[in-house]
Amino acid sequence: MRLKNPEALFLLLIWIPMLWAYLYREFKSRPAVRFSDLSIIRKLPSSPFVKLRHSLIVLRLLGVGLLIVALARPQKGQTEEEVSTEGVDIMIVLDVSFSMKALDFKPNRLNVAKETAKEFIIKRKHDRIGFVVFGSRSYTKCPLTLDYNILSQFVDDVDFEDFGNGTAIGTAIATASNRIKESQARSKVLVLLTDGANNTGEIDPVTAAQAAAELGIKIYTIGVGKTGIVPMPMQVQNPFTGQVFEQIRKVESDLDEQALVNIADVANGQFFRATSEEELKEIYAQIDKLEKTEIKTMSYTTYSEQFFPWLLAGTMVLLLELLLAHTRFRRIP
Repeated sequence: MRLKNPEALFLLLIWIPMLWAYLYREFKSRPAVRFSDLSIIRKLPSSPFVKLRHSLIVLRLLGVGLLIVALARPQKGQTEEEVSTEGVDIMIVLDVSFSMKALDFKPNRLNVAKETAKEFIIKRKHDRIGFVVFGSRSYTKCPLTLDYNILSQFVDDVDFEDFGNGTAIGTAIATASNRIKESQARSKVLVLLTDGANNTGEIDPVTAAQAAAELGIKIYTIGVGKTGIVPMPMQVQNPFTGQVFEQIRKVESDLDEQALVNIADVANGQFFRATSEEELKEIYAQIDKLEKTEIKTMSYTTYSEQFFPWLLAGTMVLLLELLLAHTRFRRIP
């Protein structure tokens, strides 16, 4: 709300001479009718309206004040924003192979990777983000979208089922690249997270990265997991009873750091190494800073006139004062 002509409020000073004139007329120059004896009149009960006779000046001041506010032209503004963005299209490519069950992250590597990915997604604004998962084969769980809540739900639903025990990094890069290659965004990015070495699939990872780079796609690679021996839950079958149970065994981590470095170099990206949940969160924060969206905002404010209710109220109050002055509060003479 604003006043188009705020200087009109100076007219409220007119209240001062109006009030002075009323007080002067009421107490100094009020005409009188002389009676020889007022004893009988004094015994008459006083009308309650006598005490309300000063309400007329209150109504007059209020009415004039409302008209002055109307003259100042109160206006209500409505602001609209026009947002234009030069966004970033991002495909998160997540390894869901059997090795992501390793317990060097709590509760395991996959759960930590999912939670940190969701945090990264929610922090982005105005960017389309998609989601690809891979094991021995790759699959697009969610195409590029601005619906981060739905995307986060897809991330939540990821499990180890139906993707095999292999790690097809080259195939995953090809799948994600096909999803993002037609994008018109200022920047096209793959964020590839894995804990293993490429050991299956028909596409070499570096070759896939070179093809992605030709399409203008940048690849950030993240290697997760501690080096050396790590605890891994294994399904073991009792040879005598046939019963299957889970057993924790020690296995060698097989992350191929050099391959991930080569992929990032070829595709103009960067390699990151995460051996803890805190490091993984920091890596996503660094990528978030590296890939910023340019946002241009233009604001438009339109104003609508609101003086009419004030004008109407002021007129009604003055008419009420005039009516009462000539009826209930009429003076003689």
